[in-house]
Parts: sequence; C-alpha cells; structure tokens
Amino acid sequence: MSLFRRKSLDVLIAEGGDEARGLKKALTAVDLISLGVGAIIGAGIFATLGAATAGGSGLPPAGPGVAVSILLTAVACGFCGLCYAEFASLVPVAGSAYTYSYATLGELVAWIIGWDLVLEYAVGNIAVAISWAAYCRQLLLGFGIEVPAWMATDYRSTVLAARAVAESGVASLSPEASVAYQAHLNHPILFGIPIVCNLLSVFITAAITWLLVIGVKESARFNNCVVVLKVLTLLFFIAVGALYVKPSNWHPFFPGGVRGVWTGASLIFFAYIGFDAVSTAAEECKNPGRDMPRGILGSLIICTVLYVAAALVLSGMIPYTKLQGVADPLAAALTYVQQGWAAGVLAFGAVIAMTAVLLVFQLGQPRILMAMSRDGLLSPWFGRIHPRYRTPHVTTILTGIFVAFWSAIANIEEIVQLTNIGTLFAFILVCIGIMILRVREPGRPRKFRAPWVPVTPVLGIGMCVVLMAGLPMLTWIRFLLWLVAGLVIYFLYGIRQSRLHKD
Repeated sequence: MSLFRRKSLDVLIAEGGDEARGLKKALTAVDLISLGVGAIIGAGIFATLGAATAGGSGLPPAGPGVAVSILLTAVACGFCGLCYAEFASLVPVAGSAYTYSYATLGELVAWIIGWDLVLEYAVGNIAVAISWAAYCRQLLLGFGIEVPAWMATDYRSTVLAARAVAESGVASLSPEASVAYQAHLNHPILFGIPIVCNLLSVFITAAITWLLVIGVKESARFNNCVVVLKVLTLLFFIAVGALYVKPSNWHPFFPGGVRGVWTGASLIFFAYIGFDAVSTAAEECKNPGRDMPRGILGSLIICTVLYVAAALVLSGMIPYTKLQGVADPLAAALTYVQQGWAAGVLAFGAVIAMTAVLLVFQLGQPRILMAMSRDGLLSPWFGRIHPRYRTPHVTTILTGIFVAFWSAIANIEEIVQLTNIGTLFAFILVCIGIMILRVREPGRPRKFRAPWVPVTPVLGIGMCVVLMAGLPMLTWIRFLLWLVAGLVIYFLYGIRQSRLHKD
C-alpha cells in the first residue's frame, strides 16, 4: 500500500504558500491567459494544420472539415481544462498533474505522471525548437542570409531524405526534406564523422533558458509582448487570406468522411498542447482561486476562435490536396494566391509564435521536476531555488541542456507523436483525480468547481482515449518503454527517498 500513499492537500497548500522558501508570487490573470495563448499558438497551427487538412501517408484528409476537427479537439481539451481549473484553484502549487495525482491517486501514479509530463514539456519543446529553426532559416533567407543546411537540421532527417531521393527522386521532397538533403550532400567531416547538427535550435533554447533563470515576471513580460505579435500574425493571415477565399474550395467539405475528421482531430491535437502549462505556474499566481480558471479556460477559448477562422480561410484559399507534405501551410496558401510579401510577414510571425511556446514549455518542466524533488522522489539538488531570482534555476538549466541536445539531433515527426500520447495520458489522470477528490473530500471549499461532475471528467477521459487510439502502434511501444524506464528509476531511488516514506 506504500505505493499508493497520498500527500495531504493541506500539506500541499502550505508548501505553496511559503513565500520565504517558495516561488515568487507575481502573475495576474492577464499573465496567465497570455501564458496559455503563448503555449497553444505555435508549431501546431503553423505546421500541423496542413497535415490534418490534406492527410497523406495512408491517412484520410479532413479537407475543409478540419474546422470541425479543431472544434472536436477543443471540446476534449475543454472538458479536461475544467478539471485542471478546479485542481489549480484548489491546490495552487507547482507541479500541475503530478501534484494533483499525488493528492488523489497516490505516489506511484504521481511518479508515473510526473515522468510522463517530461514527454509533454521537455520532449514537446524539442519539436518546437526544431520547427523554430526551420522557420528561422527561411526568414533569414528572405533577408539574404543563408544558414548552411547542416546547421539547421538533424542527421536522421538527412538519412531519410537521401533514402527518399533514391526511391522517388528529388521532386518528391518537401521543403524541409530538401534542406535535409542539402545537408546530406554538403556537410563538414571531422575525424571521419559527418557533422550535421541543428545549431539554430540550440541557440534559441539557450536564450530562453537564460531568460527563465532571471525571473518569472520578466519572462511573463516578454511573453505578453510576443503573444500580442503572434495573435496579430494570425489575424493578419485571416484578414489577407479572406480576400482570396473561393467557396468552391470548400466542396466537398468532408472529403475523408467521419474518419478524416477524426484523424484530423488526432493530428491537430498537437496545436492545443500547452494550455495545461498554465497550471504549472499556480504557485506564482497572486490570486490562484480566481485567476487560474480564467487563465486556463480563457486561453482555450481565444485560441479555438482563432484556429477555426484560420482553418476556414486556409481551406477556402487553396485546394486541400495541394497542402499534402507542406510544413508551412499558411505561408504556402499565401504564396499560392501570389502574395509572397504576406508569406514573408507570416514567416516572421511564426518565428515569434514558436519563441513564446518555447518559453512557456521551458517554464513548466522545471517546476514539475522541482515539485518531485520537494517530495523526495528526485534528488534535493533538483529543488534548489536561486537566492536572488527566486526561480528553480537548477532544473531550468538542466531542462535547457536536455532540450538543446536532443533538438540538435532528433527527428521532429517522431518527437511530435511521443508528445501527443504523453499529454493525453496526463489529461486522463487529471480527470480521474477530480472524480476521486469529489468523493473523498466533498466538503472542501472550492473557489472554482468543474460543472456536471462526473459527466465532465468522464467525457474528457473518453475523448482522450479516442484521440490516443488514432496514434500509431510504434508510438504506443515507445511510450510504454519510456514508462518502464521511469519505473526503474522510481524503484531504485524514489520509493526509498520519498518524504512520505521517511515520515
């Protein structure tokens, strides 16, 4: 039974309220909404929207019906978001789903979800850093600055691109694969080893890590400015693209039928990853009971409205079949209607958008590791807080090193699949936790209550399971191997060093 020992909610709340040893409380509702929008609008909408619309590689197209896919994903996230909002207002402590699981489902489940959240934040940020590097290279090309291909891609992508050329020729390559193939043809060699390394992603990760070490309020101010720019970028695309919409492109609206819409929802889910990152900053919120629900739900609503509008404009501008294999669909649509100048503006906005995503994800992961260290499941070293900046500087730097290293060498498609399944698993456990807590402590004061419990969490669980079922089997295998590795660490270290065990 020691595997399922639970941490008292009163103890958790007391830890989060200790300002002398805890984190600095500096965030408002506006900051939290901005953090949510900053996390959500990024690589997903600027890259995944094309794949969801056009299908390909054996997947049916959603076509213009991708707008419905977006709404389905938003509903799933909304059910889970209501559960997150109740937890975040009830337990305003760093750690997100890890902390909530510790209070409701027990230590073993908490460790599993904490380990799993590394897939969402740290591994998800690897994908964003890689995508940021690709957009940044294109943006610099517009200014006449060419970054060598071997400095903006990974070695595995070069191998895959070379294999694709051997099978189907150069004409079959997407723009990103073309860059990888250039790196395959022209790269330095050191001691007989080919040098291919995504240095652009390393650079941006290092810069974001430095900013987060300095302080959360400074990071929030930077994020607020960036969020304004990224929202303006999407509004710019919607406004310009609306002038070139042809209703004939919306027929047929559901070319892939129900399966196309379902598959599109599974793919577009990556565009919503990150809204729960707001909950990781609960301990740094001035009034969490009031502002955490506003931050989580407000950012979801704003992004859904923008996403649906962008999807309808995109599918009205360009036939969905022409988006297959396109990694920058919004820019491609503007180029298709011969508005190259607007595509350049959009590329700049995409770089800005993904910078904000990097910042929010890098903010969330260190605080989860810090919470696990507080509980003894990780070394006390992970829980250190900077004496001057009052930030978890050790875990922030370690996360930055992890993201920088893997973004330099990893393939983005494999990273995205792992991120999706890890996030969906976390959502399911949060929904389960709300139902358990309502039964176990029904009388505890709640400043925000998720409506229609248990219907709301059950619907959240069901929709997450449906989305997980749409992921490839290889993703499931990798996910299970990741969890096994985490369990090995827990049984070798965490179970013996746990504070609850020692107490």
